[in-house]
Amino acid sequence: MDFELSEKQKRWQQAALEFARSQLDDPHLVERDQSAQFWREGFERCARFGFQGLPIPVEYGGQGEDVATTVAAMEGLGLGCADNGLIFALNAALWTVAMPIASFGTDSQKARYLPGLCSGRVIGANGASEPEAGSDVFSMQTTAVRRDDGAWILNGRKTWITAGPIADLFLLFATTDPALGVMGVTAFLIERDRPGLSVVREIPKMGMRTAPMGELALENCVVPADNLLGREGRGSPIFHESLEWERGAILASALGTMRRQLDQVTAHARKRKQFGQPIGKFQAVSNRIVDMAVRLETSRLLVYRYAWARSRGDRAASLASMAKLHVSESFVQNSLDAVRVLGARGFAVEGGLERDLRDSVGGVIFSGTSDIQRNIIARGLGIV
Repeated sequence: MDFELSEKQKRWQQAALEFARSQLDDPHLVERDQSAQFWREGFERCARFGFQGLPIPVEYGGQGEDVATTVAAMEGLGLGCADNGLIFALNAALWTVAMPIASFGTDSQKARYLPGLCSGRVIGANGASEPEAGSDVFSMQTTAVRRDDGAWILNGRKTWITAGPIADLFLLFATTDPALGVMGVTAFLIERDRPGLSVVREIPKMGMRTAPMGELALENCVVPADNLLGREGRGSPIFHESLEWERGAILASALGTMRRQLDQVTAHARKRKQFGQPIGKFQAVSNRIVDMAVRLETSRLLVYRYAWARSRGDRAASLASMAKLHVSESFVQNSLDAVRVLGARGFAVEGGLERDLRDSVGGVIFSGTSDIQRNIIARGLGIV
């Protein structure tokens, strides 16, 4: 088994790193984080580089790369860019909107939506969760009723939508018949200016502040028949597929962030002296840094193991959940250890590590909590 990136993957990763360092080094990041401002120009710069279309077919404006190459580039982006919210919004649009359209959309839908998503002109957002339907997403109450002319009328609420307040296109799920349970769930593509769809609030949060999150209301929202994604009552496979991509690949950029943290604390441990010697000479400090390195390496193996499986065309729900579980938990612990190694410097806003720590916490919640990931893995093992 070869654990090395291919030459093409190395080129993508290095190019992504150099791009991020030269084009995404925003001097206003601290202020934007404090005021929860999304950087649209940064999003569009990323699109011009090609991030938003990496695994999308070339004929629809993408790069036509496989999942493993996409993951390699996203790791480079995380290493070079400190705006975790921007990266998260970018990845969410790719894995939970563009990829489902590329996999389940009609030729007409692909031609209509994918070029804008790849170019950055369109920001995509996925809406499944509701105020009373989080982890139990298939208990959703948003309804879709078909009219005689084939159009659909949607009513309900969607919440915890990444990029909801700024999105141009929504992939939303509704039930055509609550009594049917999973078999009633249907997916719809809805443009922001569709009458009856409105953003009712932006949700302040602990971290990822530069990726706005919001709640939508659907009030007799009329959706044309050709905006249905997939088939009626077959929204469940679309939902599960988009979640698998998100769980397995969205934290690839966190690998880059953890690499950046490791480089930072290693350099600090060599340079910072206390009691007549570099602090790295103290076992308590060196052991903490070693633990960070081990978590990073094991996280990389799980993310690339998932990406390798998907690049072969395999379904990999358990692998995605293993990657999501381990990387999210490791990201939190590595961020906390980095703050501890740098001490007061790590605690200060200007260093950026306290922002990494706040941002990392979201990873153990979004796309299914760590407990949900354990349940999925247990099902894959056949023990529940």
